[in-house]
Amino acid sequence: MIAARLLLAALSVGLAFTPGLAVAQVSEAAVKAAYLPKIARYVDWPAGTLRAREPLQICIVGSDPFGRLIDEAVAGQSMGDHAMVVRRAGGLDGCHVAFLRGSAAPRALAMLKDRPVLTVTDSRDGSTRGMIHFGLAGGRVSFHIDDIQAARVGLSISARLLAIALSVRSRSQ
Repeated sequence: MIAARLLLAALSVGLAFTPGLAVAQVSEAAVKAAYLPKIARYVDWPAGTLRAREPLQICIVGSDPFGRLIDEAVAGQSMGDHAMVVRRAGGLDGCHVAFLRGSAAPRALAMLKDRPVLTVTDSRDGSTRGMIHFGLAGGRVSFHIDDIQAARVGLSISARLLAIALSVRSRSQ
């Protein structure tokens, strides 16, 4: 059942990265789990951040809403010569994408504010916002992007991803 929902989410995200997938089709957690590795492909890290063949680490910090869903979404995925892996423990060192949730989110955001780590948060935690912030709009999972925060640490978010965001805090403003 979980694998079928994850497959549906992955197919819905698809090649074109369909924004705003309806939550009624699959669980909110499944959609977010499918989005995380896809979003990473639309981000460029500063030179030297990802060494050759080093895995791209997606870290789950705080409460984990995904369980096996994120492991299944990341399994076999890569970005160039960087395999994607999920990590749930061991601190923030080595993280390239950090999904921050719960009471750990504000502290982790403060610790990562000067590091080239794509921070991702979710609307269930109120006003704490990372560079990517998942939310629901019209019963669909979507996201907001803070491109100013990303630029400050040297991350470049693709215009293709910016174009499908619910809102963008643009570096060009």
